[in-house]
Amino acid sequence: MRAALLSLILALVAGQTPAPLPSQNAGDVYICPMDPDVRSNNPGKCARCGMALVAGLPDPVEYHLDLSISPRPIKPGQPASLLFAVHDPWKNRPVTNFQVVHEKLFHMFVVSQDLEVFLHNHPTLGSDGLFHYDYVFPKAGMYRVLGDFYPDGATPQLIAKTVIVPGQAPKPATLARDYSAKDAENLTVELVTEPQQPISGAKTQMIFRVKPADGLEKYLGAWGHMLVASADLIDMIHEHPFIADGGPQIQFNVIFPRAKNYRVWVQFQRKGVVNTAHFDVPVKELGNYIARLPPQPN
Repeated sequence: MRAALLSLILALVAGQTPAPLPSQNAGDVYICPMDPDVRSNNPGKCARCGMALVAGLPDPVEYHLDLSISPRPIKPGQPASLLFAVHDPWKNRPVTNFQVVHEKLFHMFVVSQDLEVFLHNHPTLGSDGLFHYDYVFPKAGMYRVLGDFYPDGATPQLIAKTVIVPGQAPKPATLARDYSAKDAENLTVELVTEPQQPISGAKTQMIFRVKPADGLEKYLGAWGHMLVASADLIDMIHEHPFIADGGPQIQFNVIFPRAKNYRVWVQFQRKGVVNTAHFDVPVKELGNYIARLPPQPN
């Protein structure tokens, strides 16, 4: 019977789903045969050596993201200037060409260690080749700053940096399951998951229902945005809807990397107002979850 239950759970996790929404950035990547770090999403010639770029597949490598903040030390409640510099992973050269993803070159998330501070905003690319953003850290403690960007001719990047604001830090968050309906700015958000108990390493369907649905609009080119963060802020994931049509139900798919408690923020826009709501989702390991199932009669 336990083996049958395991098969049932695995079948639910691997259930059939409709085709995903199309990518905004589908197409060939063009690479210089002499300088492979010179890449573009459009054909042309290498700006460094003049050779014709050839079509190829981008290497799924992580670029370098440097974050500098001034003035130092950072003081809670005081303005701080954040500068993001992107460098390639081959020769550490500055990267200044980026693809627009969901209407922006750079998506930034800021989350505090107690998970009470959440920000989704967009640094701007300056003439110096750096992304600039002014921010006031509201309190002392550890923050994770997540950069989501797409270097031209590469693969999308999702890189988190840690920022320490001196002072008395808040206690880390202690999360328990919270799927309760949330009243946001001008709508209510409800959550159900499939499977009901998310399992680490397997796909979880995060199905959100919004009320009222009239006036629902795309926000930054998508019907919603979702940020997933583990309670210890080690894992951070930025997702967009897998299934959405402007109606009251919006589905995201996510693979939680570890057995941990996660906070999930979602953002939906209705009648020009961006609504933000969060839910707390406990994720189990498959083996531990099965071991805790009640004994079944023969």
